[in-house]
Amino acid sequence: MSRFYEVGPLAQVGINLFYGYGYNFYRQENQLRADDQRVRQMACSLLARARAGVDEAENQYRRENIPTPSRANPFPDPAIVANALALERLAREVGTLEGQIRHQPVPENDRMTQRYRQEGATLATLADKDAVLVGQADLLRSMVEGVAPDAILANKREIQDGIAAITTTLRDRQTFLL
Repeated sequence: MSRFYEVGPLAQVGINLFYGYGYNFYRQENQLRADDQRVRQMACSLLARARAGVDEAENQYRRENIPTPSRANPFPDPAIVANALALERLAREVGTLEGQIRHQPVPENDRMTQRYRQEGATLATLADKDAVLVGQADLLRSMVEGVAPDAILANKREIQDGIAAITTTLRDRQTFLL
């Protein structure tokens, strides 16, 4: 019989290799760590859709409201330009949030972390914070995706409040990890 069919010794070698790399796929902490990464990816995806919605609204607003310059009127109305710039700023702020979420830290899987911190409890708390983050990102997305530029401008204050709330959740998450 071939050595490739000797399950006991092969399983032991595999487990030793996993432990040698600091990984045990049967531990709940590893599942929580993977879930944390997946949930943050979902939040990033929702914010990318929100940014695309604001970008589309800005493009539509510029097409519909900024006429081609002419000799009689070489510059557009400053109020229209200010609104277009406000939409551009909103899109940039949403994009910044997406980048911040994507680069959020996760507790390291090292011996010092395991010794001084309850890794499972820490990751479970992060999962709770990340669930709030996804809810906030989805609410923001629903406010801007497929919405007319004038409606976004009318709800600009509420959208900025949403961006501030997501920023606060991210700050709470970072503070928790320190």
